[in-house]
Amino acid sequence: MLLDSIQHINDIKKIDPKDYPALAAEIRRFLLEKVSKTGGHLSANLGVVELTMALHLVLDLPKDKLIFDVGHQCYTHKLLTGRRDGFDTLRQDGGMSGFPKTAESECDLFDTGHSSTSISMGLGLAQARELSGEKYTVVSVIGDGSMTGGMAFEALNNATELKGNFIIVLNDNGKSIGDNVGGMSGAFQNLRTAPRYNRIKQSVKNTLDRIPSVGNSMVRTIGKAKDAVKQLLLPSMVFEDMGLTYLGPIDGHNVKAMVKAFEAAKRLDRAVIVHVVTTKGKGYRFAEEDPERFHGIGPFDIITGKELRKKDKSYTEYASEGLLSLGDKDERVVGITAAMAGGTGLSAFQKRYPDRFFDVGIAEQHAVSFASGLAKGGYKPYVCIYSTFLQRAYDQIVHDVALQDAKVTFLIDRAGLVGADGATHHGMLDAGFLQTVPGLTLMSPRDGEELKEMLEFSLHFAGPLAIRYPRGAAPEALYTQRSPLVYGQAEILEEGCDILIFAMGAMVKAAKAACEKLRSEGLTPTLVNGRFAKPFDKQLLRALSGSHKVLVVLEENNKSGALGEQIAEFCEEETLAYRLLNLAAEDAFYPHGSETKLKETLEWDPDGICRRIRETVQEINA
Repeated sequence: MLLDSIQHINDIKKIDPKDYPALAAEIRRFLLEKVSKTGGHLSANLGVVELTMALHLVLDLPKDKLIFDVGHQCYTHKLLTGRRDGFDTLRQDGGMSGFPKTAESECDLFDTGHSSTSISMGLGLAQARELSGEKYTVVSVIGDGSMTGGMAFEALNNATELKGNFIIVLNDNGKSIGDNVGGMSGAFQNLRTAPRYNRIKQSVKNTLDRIPSVGNSMVRTIGKAKDAVKQLLLPSMVFEDMGLTYLGPIDGHNVKAMVKAFEAAKRLDRAVIVHVVTTKGKGYRFAEEDPERFHGIGPFDIITGKELRKKDKSYTEYASEGLLSLGDKDERVVGITAAMAGGTGLSAFQKRYPDRFFDVGIAEQHAVSFASGLAKGGYKPYVCIYSTFLQRAYDQIVHDVALQDAKVTFLIDRAGLVGADGATHHGMLDAGFLQTVPGLTLMSPRDGEELKEMLEFSLHFAGPLAIRYPRGAAPEALYTQRSPLVYGQAEILEEGCDILIFAMGAMVKAAKAACEKLRSEGLTPTLVNGRFAKPFDKQLLRALSGSHKVLVVLEENNKSGALGEQIAEFCEEETLAYRLLNLAAEDAFYPHGSETKLKETLEWDPDGICRRIRETVQEINA
């Protein structure tokens, strides 16, 4: 196998050019075999095999700098930099990350996982090189989906000021995770409508028509080639009008053509766009036909393309059903997503109510401000965004929603640990930073049915509201009894004394199991479903303080600013006689791995919760 000869950085340069297609085929077979067992990002990686090969042939790594936007398409890069053995543990506990990781290789420059950042970081590196007088090439690889993020254009605008070489590879596959939307997608797909192109085309035609005998023949010949002219001419106009040099479009599956283009780009003393056209999921029929499903997939059967693990109903699916129900009841309900309709469960709403569904592209800041405008116009917007991506819109939540008291509801998916995607995707900060926003209400459901109840509650709520829930399976109903959902009120699920467990959202399930263990040991905890993290139920905490010595706060978030710290401050102000045990995570970035293992490490599993409670009780009784 040709892959056997690639064990170290730059070994690809030893491969005979005539063997490039065979090597690409081997890489695709390797990725299919490994990802089918571990799960991972497949479509994007199959699409950039030849592109990554060409970059590695042209660049001298690690001296030269290569940055992948998002980073979920870096598998071939990892393979070509000596990490072949790591694929057996891809995204597993203690194994190789599915994203660029500086701790793994000096060829990975940043620990990335969010979109539209690569041009900014690459430009910074290129500027540092110029300031230091060093000599190396900087390349940022960005997809056309990531170009829908405004930050990419902020960086392009700034890149025109650079007095040195900087290569931006635009990987054009017509996709982000799902189909691309909006003006940028249209610019790449429907260039013929550009006025400047039509003016040039008509001017050339008028001139040729005046040439006797040969004019009409030349017009017909040019007409046959107009698509090629359009593809060659218009993107150049778009980018070069910005002050950037443009090369392309180039077949993103032709290694030799790309090598030639990259070598030419290296010789320019300015920022240059190299536009390559690729097919997402290339070489695997199921991924080509349904790249969104294979964007991030669990272990699957290569022959059938079907996932091997049976999936229980998720919080996302309950949110999807709940939002559909709201849409049926009220025509003011609208759904908004930032290029994540499938991931956030909005696809069903999109299908039933296409006129009330809005995919704004990878533009979380715009999504939030756009929602504020819809609310001002009399609609009830639901902004469905992963916790890790909502971080990008903090200012808009504060300024454009909360300050305006806009009736916007945020459905925050993937709140808490997300497992295999790791540090860039864990939703461990939102409960903390949302506590700082005046006027915003924050809720978290204990199970799927309560999530639906919270959605019903949100429909008539007169102000900004956020509902956070985790990735993965949701219990349908943890308890048969269910108290009415009243603003700011928690729910007592099990009554006891001495130990009060105040649990938020999905942590109620672990707390329930911990209570069963503690009762078997002779302890009688009271279990409370917090429901509201902002405002939390102060009246209940006051009422129970006389009969409980230990107050345990369970939430799936980092400590800073979150519920545990708010309760601690409240108890101190009120001089409540609780011994507080805050089990939120210490402020850190947590690695990838199974959620089960991560929760054990954080002592969020029933055994860990019981152990911490026992230790606290023993300290009090000592």
